[in-house]
Amino acid sequence: MGHHLTYEEAKKFAYYGLRLLAIVTVIEVIISLFGKGYLGWKEAYYLDWVHYICGGIIIILSLYKAYFIVFNFMHLGTETKTLIRTVLLPMTLLFFAIIAFIWEGAYWNNARSYILQQDQLPSERVVPDINQDPQAGQTKTLE
Repeated sequence: MGHHLTYEEAKKFAYYGLRLLAIVTVIEVIISLFGKGYLGWKEAYYLDWVHYICGGIIIILSLYKAYFIVFNFMHLGTETKTLIRTVLLPMTLLFFAIIAFIWEGAYWNNARSYILQQDQLPSERVVPDINQDPQAGQTKTLE
């Protein structure tokens, strides 16, 4: 366990954390608006690499915010490594499970879209009609 803060120190640290999180969030919003072409460079909307760079920066900043909240406000920074792993390992596995479910859902959606497209295409009739020649293939019935 770490050292305990006085009320004034804890209050000062909480406000510091709120300011830091607010600043990082504003930076994320500015980067997002730039990546969509609303701030500055209008052609950024049409360039894929700008989207990837802006998205990567936003993910990194979001992970930093999550780390800061978990480490300081949830007090995991002062706990033993076993407790930290006990909390973070299931959360990490849940994160990867969500990614796997989204990936699988996208696959099924694409497969379903392909099937619907194939259903709309005209096809040739492979099997001849049964009633083409009424005399052919008739069997006589015994009376």
